[in-house]
Amino acid sequence: MQGPLSDIVVLDLSRALAGPHGAQMLGDLGATVIKVEHPDGGDESRGWGPPFAGPDGDVSTYFLAANRNKRSITLDLKSPEGAELLARLVRQSDVLVENFRTGVLDRLGFPVDRLHELNPRLVILSITGFGHDGPEGGRPGYDQIAQGEAGLMSLTGPSPDEPYRVGASIADLLAGIHGAYGVVAALYERERTGRGRVVRTSLLASVVGVHSYHGTAWTVGGKVPAAAGNHHASITPYGAFRCADGMIQIAVANDAQWRRLAPLLNIDPAAPKYAANRDRAAHRDELITDMEKALAGHDRAHWLAALAELGIPAGAIRSIDEVYAWDQVRSQDLLVTVDHPVLGPIELPGSPLRFDGAPPAEHLAPPALGQDNDAVLGWLAKREA
Repeated sequence: MQGPLSDIVVLDLSRALAGPHGAQMLGDLGATVIKVEHPDGGDESRGWGPPFAGPDGDVSTYFLAANRNKRSITLDLKSPEGAELLARLVRQSDVLVENFRTGVLDRLGFPVDRLHELNPRLVILSITGFGHDGPEGGRPGYDQIAQGEAGLMSLTGPSPDEPYRVGASIADLLAGIHGAYGVVAALYERERTGRGRVVRTSLLASVVGVHSYHGTAWTVGGKVPAAAGNHHASITPYGAFRCADGMIQIAVANDAQWRRLAPLLNIDPAAPKYAANRDRAAHRDELITDMEKALAGHDRAHWLAALAELGIPAGAIRSIDEVYAWDQVRSQDLLVTVDHPVLGPIELPGSPLRFDGAPPAEHLAPPALGQDNDAVLGWLAKREA
């Protein structure tokens, strides 16, 4: 693999989504990622679906989403042979990623102290549900539970009485993103100190960490934010609006944009109840009604063109198939083609990062269970020689 981390080896002991997503991000940056799976079925996400693909209908598209750019080896960590091989791999790795429940690695004979005895330069990423310590540190973590516990569901949905989960497994994904970010920082620090450290994050921490202005609304402003449907809590108008043939989104971030938009919709921009954002927010429901009266007169294509001409941020609400067919998405290398051992050439969502001047990366397909056993053992023997 090419990329900024092309000299880094990652030992991925994680499964499901949060840890695998973080390790996949490191693989996208060029790291060699060795995914360690139990011989009996491997990562449980290999069985998650529908949908499944392949001639036998047994390839999980869920697994494909979080395991590109990895090699798979099978290893029973509870067996003496498996423990011995894991110790050898730890000595030759730069990063270890795990998302076991607190204490599991200790019981397997690999507490942090031993890992650093085996390899003082090892950076360890540990992802938990609610944190590794504290009064509820041992709780198992699942995305939707974390979304609720961390307050995100209270901010999502049509009203405060109808909390919704975010459609993507955002707590898992954010934990993986934050974990990868922490690993890169720890690797940079290692260049100065010569020693690795433990990087910890959790589903809880990752969601609370992106509360942003919702958090300060309470901690500073004393107001408990609540779900406001498809409209921004602080900026008006900013949300989804009905027109003749469906919905579009319009985002007016400042009063100058408002003064351009309002005449298009036959609204007086200087009306006292709408003149400034504070006023518009206080009369949000009334403004939405006035805007949708005007928008009902034409279809989405008409309004998107008119808004673009005025420089007003606006957009369609696309389905997933429309997103991946969109020329703009493809122009940003957000789809990559890989050669899967069962499915053949397939397209996968790609990395959101691009590095100026770097040649196009060649990506590895998510591996079949244990497909790289021999190759990794050969590589390990050469490293140890």
